[in-house]
Amino acid sequence: MTGTPLGIVDFHGYAESLPALLELLEVGQHLSSVERVVIKPNLVNTSRPPVTTPVELVAAIVDYVRNVSSARIVVAEGCGSPLYDTYRPYRKLGYVELADSRGIGLVDLNNAELLKLGDSRCRLYPQFMMPRVVMESFLISVPVLKRHSLAKVTLTMKNMMGCAPPKHYGGLVWKKSKFHKKLHRSIFEMNLYRTPDLTILDGSVGLARFHLGGPKCKPPVKKLVGGFDPVAVDSYGAGLLCLDWRKIKHIALAHGVLGDAEAGPVSISEAVNL
Repeated sequence: MTGTPLGIVDFHGYAESLPALLELLEVGQHLSSVERVVIKPNLVNTSRPPVTTPVELVAAIVDYVRNVSSARIVVAEGCGSPLYDTYRPYRKLGYVELADSRGIGLVDLNNAELLKLGDSRCRLYPQFMMPRVVMESFLISVPVLKRHSLAKVTLTMKNMMGCAPPKHYGGLVWKKSKFHKKLHRSIFEMNLYRTPDLTILDGSVGLARFHLGGPKCKPPVKKLVGGFDPVAVDSYGAGLLCLDWRKIKHIALAHGVLGDAEAGPVSISEAVNL
């Protein structure tokens, strides 16, 4: 997907800042002829934001897409908890109400129709099972800015793990636990099969130490980051968490293969001066 690889705006509220970011990225021209848009939040469990993606952000994305495209819109996620299906976080976190009010679909990727894919570049997963809806739609990843206890960060490339079907990649402890033994390589290889077409990274707050809770970033980061290059987004996101992307193995693996970790952002002020 061609386009501005990376953009950033100050956060003043989703209704104001999200459209500004998407205009900066000139997203409208990429959506004008799209038939279906899949919005992939991070709903790892039923915890409130900033552990999970705020429904208000997804609502703002839905409204923007509706203004520039006639595409069908679907929110799709596969939660990680082994105790319940994805419709539980959908209900608890306001996504059912969003779907009803906006007339959009909800999909549990843990139980979606699958395609069997192959890629000779992959050592761990030379074949991979991926939901058909993810492969056959314009995919917008909407992660939250968070550190991660195993992967160091959980941003847009890590967010793709929600697409993996537990039947093939799960376990008793976590629905995606097969990836954890070689997590960085697994994240990289999964993104060889499918990277997001567009990422909107919610850095309005940020989690400073842990992806399932713990202290929030102080002060709050107060940024929305977006782009068509998932490696650039993750590299910049790592920097917002005071981490060097070169020391985060899945970003280092993806640099030069799936995107450019050194692509600098365009801000609103810079865009005005172009």
